[in-house]
Amino acid sequence: MSIQPTKIGIMSFAHGHANSYATTLQQIPSVTLAGIYDDNPQRGETAAQRYGAPFFAEANSLLDQGLDGVMICSENAKHRSMVEAAAGKVAHILCEKPIATTGEDGQAMIDLCRRTNTQLQIAFPVRFSPPLQWLKATLDKGELGKIYAVQTTNHGSMPGGWFIDKALSGGGAVLDHTVHVIDLLRWFWGAEVTEVYAEIGHDLLHPGLGIDDVGLLSFTLDNGVYGTLDTSWSRPSSYTTWGDVKIEVTAEKGVVLVDAFRQHLAVSSNKAGKTQWRHWGSNMDLGLVNDFIDMIRTGREPSITGLDGLRALEVALAAYRSAESGQVVTISRAQ
Repeated sequence: MSIQPTKIGIMSFAHGHANSYATTLQQIPSVTLAGIYDDNPQRGETAAQRYGAPFFAEANSLLDQGLDGVMICSENAKHRSMVEAAAGKVAHILCEKPIATTGEDGQAMIDLCRRTNTQLQIAFPVRFSPPLQWLKATLDKGELGKIYAVQTTNHGSMPGGWFIDKALSGGGAVLDHTVHVIDLLRWFWGAEVTEVYAEIGHDLLHPGLGIDDVGLLSFTLDNGVYGTLDTSWSRPSSYTTWGDVKIEVTAEKGVVLVDAFRQHLAVSSNKAGKTQWRHWGSNMDLGLVNDFIDMIRTGREPSITGLDGLRALEVALAAYRSAESGQVVTISRAQ
């Protein structure tokens, strides 16, 4: 008996992860990339040719294709409008992080998807890194005893383009990288960040950039764990990944350091002209997309919800307020 293909559309290739998601869709049995929409026709048509999918110049034309799900990979500020276009027409949405650029937009997206019975999942692929899944399992078993603190990093190269246009991105390195790490800590413990102190630099690493490119956050979670996050666009353009995502946990029974990307061989070659990483391990984007497809096929709830995306965004926005005021910012949330 043949299995009906799961039809997925992609809205916008503004975010570089769209290429990875499109590639992974082609690796999953009985999944079809049914079409691509982009408000930048040249970008969208180029992607459509690359992946052998039809291009649609209007969002509704793609959404009318009887899709099982859609992936939104637009500029951050356009997430809300694209979710508003898709919700109710498509039953499952995977939205790139951060969920939005403001808390109001993020909440509106969640509310709309609830009203239209649309499942909203946020793209936090680092949850599918085996080293971090091991750490999650270790913490769940209580093998480290009482947890005292976490020291974390997320460094990457400066992406340029719309990422450095605040009207489209909502923020620079601090927004770009904070949400990944905060999502992981919330996932580990089911705990919320209650207060944040941050120092943030603009144009420090990239003179004339016009947006923040480095930040250091200190924060407390409601389970008593104290944490720090060193986040920046400090890596060269030749850096092999979009981040480094390292987490060091200080606990009663020891200290554990986990590197989400430590699944590679470093190869130094005069032919290549530089040292490069050759990845041998898992593909966290494939893990994320597989999870999204499984949600569609089984009818279950999203494993990474819109609320998860909103809570991570709130911490990044609080960091900006703290840096501006020079004060600790308490994060208050409606119960």
